[in-house]
Amino acid sequence: MRTLFPLIALTLAACASAPTTYAPAADSGRGYSEMRIEQDRYRVRFSGGSDITFEQAEDYALRRAAEITLREGGDWFEVVSRHREGNDRNPVGVGGSVGHTWGSGRFRGSGVGVGIRIDGRAGEKEVVLEMLVRSGDRPDLPQAYDARAVLDYTAER
Repeated sequence: MRTLFPLIALTLAACASAPTTYAPAADSGRGYSEMRIEQDRYRVRFSGGSDITFEQAEDYALRRAAEITLREGGDWFEVVSRHREGNDRNPVGVGGSVGHTWGSGRFRGSGVGVGIRIDGRAGEKEVVLEMLVRSGDRPDLPQAYDARAVLDYTAER
């Protein structure tokens, strides 16, 4: 049993990943990326780990959309599609079971089982927005965002 705890600790340390930050996606795949689809249309993707919520991942994707809008000389942007993928599962799970049986001829049996689940993709989240860069007065639509207001909001968080 003494050797089991260091083994579990090493396994958990190996599964631990760097925290999700707002930065361009790198080797880990976490962070934001963008692709221009047309002159004023972009696909923005933000990927994060189990240390953030879907709402935080979406806020980061909206922040990137706002930055693109201002970079391209726009004032507001319209989100024309959104997609979420992933889950909120914990990457490490522990379970156990106990069993006891009786049979003929006074036969008895007992068993104890302990299991550890390690899922490297558990908790991963990805938000993909397709957005249009717009200028002028922003319409009063739920999918229309003022780029400067989004940046102010996400900077506070």
